Amino acid sequence: MKKAIIPALIIVSVMTLFAGCSWSVGSGPKTANIIPTTGQQLIDMQRAKDSGAITDAEYEAKKAKLLGNK
Repeated sequence: MKKAIIPALIIVSVMTLFAGCSWSVGSGPKTANIIPTTGQQLIDMQRAKDSGAITDAEYEAKKAKLLGNK
């Protein structure tokens, strides 16, 4: 009986340790508040234009606003 209890306790201890390591502390991922760079925004808008999600005119207007050329 003792031979079965010791391995079981070891397994439970290891599982508890690994479960504790996977808990996240805080209110969420730290990347949630990262603002994309101007370059990344331009790339995203270009992809949206290329895919047809926005028109050329919308792309140019958004690009001008982003770059400060209102």
